Amino acid sequence: MRDVEEINRKQPVLVGLSFLSTTSYPYAKILARQIRATNSKVKLAFGGVFASLNAPLVKQQCPEVDFVCRGDGEQLLLDLLKNLDDPSGVESVTWAKDGRIVDNPNRKPDRNLDQWPFPDRESLPLDFVESMPLDVPAVLSLERFTTMQTSRGCPWTCVFCDIPIFNEGKWRSRSPQHVLDEFKQLQEQGYGAVYFVDDHFLLQPKRIEAICKGLVEQGNTIQWGCEGRVDSVAQHLFPAMARSHCRTLMFGLESGSQKMLDRLRKEQTLEEMETAVRNAKKSGIEIVHGFFVVGIPDETVEDMKATFEFAARLPLDTFGFNRLCVYRGTPLWQEFVKRGLLNEATDWYKYFKCSSIDPTCLQGELINDTRRAGLRHLFIYKLLHYPVQTFRLLRRFLRYMPARDVVYLIIKPFLGKRKGATKAEVLSRAVEHGANKDEAALLTQLSDDRLERVFQESMAERRRIQQDAEMAARSG
Repeated sequence: MRDVEEINRKQPVLVGLSFLSTTSYPYAKILARQIRATNSKVKLAFGGVFASLNAPLVKQQCPEVDFVCRGDGEQLLLDLLKNLDDPSGVESVTWAKDGRIVDNPNRKPDRNLDQWPFPDRESLPLDFVESMPLDVPAVLSLERFTTMQTSRGCPWTCVFCDIPIFNEGKWRSRSPQHVLDEFKQLQEQGYGAVYFVDDHFLLQPKRIEAICKGLVEQGNTIQWGCEGRVDSVAQHLFPAMARSHCRTLMFGLESGSQKMLDRLRKEQTLEEMETAVRNAKKSGIEIVHGFFVVGIPDETVEDMKATFEFAARLPLDTFGFNRLCVYRGTPLWQEFVKRGLLNEATDWYKYFKCSSIDPTCLQGELINDTRRAGLRHLFIYKLLHYPVQTFRLLRRFLRYMPARDVVYLIIKPFLGKRKGATKAEVLSRAVEHGANKDEAALLTQLSDDRLERVFQESMAERRRIQQDAEMAARSG
């Protein structure tokens, strides 16, 4: 692989591999093993949410990795680089000594986020520094795009989310001036769009107000987006956000059934959700997105229908309806372990849709059928009741996507059980995942002796798809 060749050419003392979730873990394992097979000197470190929450298990399963770094990485990496030969005094590092796995004590989460320099976005020739899934409409723009983190953590405890566990239930933020200074640098570097990867931006109204005011005063033209909860007390600042070029606001709505919201421990109501979405649109925010989940434990067909009917009534511009999954360490995972649906010893690194293991969930095929019917209802309702908004959205898509792909996305729910994807969808999956999400889920459950072969086949398929796309582009 090109990455391995580059590492062998430059001979760094430490290579860090950071990944977010279970589905990325197989790729990280294989890459670490490929690096180690050709280079016995370089030190390897894993980091990220999944590695942090499963550090001893990851170190045991992947001994090729020297260190598993838990939590914030800035100061940790600096300390580790000074103590590569003896990391016993480096907090939040999991490593092995004399064949025994050692979990060094946790370091306290640092609240002074302003002490760290801005990310180096100029070392690589990229116009799009993207750290979000391609199916999230963060910024529908061909402007030079990047992401920014202005805060970390979320204090709420939704049953399916591992963010509060990773951040110890704390929320920390950068100062408004530090954020504004980074915006100024991005403006000078020619960026036109930024998405905040904060878990919950809509906290501390005074901070939000200072950021928005500062962006206007410094003549910011960068379009930006963020996400937050619908019960935020900062909704009166939506107009100020729009004036400072916030064009995208995403809400985790999850369900149109109050019973399901309570089951997920969202601590929000349908009325709060509707108020937040309508306030955002009235304030002039261009794209308001709703995240929804289906396949929730104890969910009925009527609950699912209520979700699509609720989504149709809201003035949302974009929306997503994903199957609920369970991640180790979350309250939902603990519930499934107690119910005997999951085994901590054998299932910790695997990816599961709730509907595939929980008998209280609807069957997968019924979920898919109900979702297709719900999307048909939603599309028709939007066309009849929000024609102007729908036309604007379609026009925006047509700026950046081939017309045939836009048409296919619209008619897809009306095609019954016919499966398939546009070339754009196939390519985006290949670039981001190397396979679609279902295949990525299956990959987490393969034994290590099969993982290498499947990975090589996946990479070969990715190269083939990219070559076909390039040939098609050259031929017109």
